[in-house]
Amino acid sequence: THTFDSFECAIFTLAPACTKCGCRVIGHGVEANGNYYCCKHCAESVGVAGIVDRSDIGGKPHP
Repeated sequence: THTFDSFECAIFTLAPACTKCGCRVIGHGVEANGNYYCCKHCAESVGVAGIVDRSDIGGKPHP
């Protein structure tokens, strides 16, 4: 159990870091092969294939 006095402290402690750029993944990130990425661009830049972003399908929710 964790207790924090701000979202910033909670994010710094609990949110995973992007494997490529190091920024904290808050909300919708990408997970592939046990690694977390902040976005499709970072995942693809290290060779991850097959990532689909909502913007690729017109902003509609994934099925």
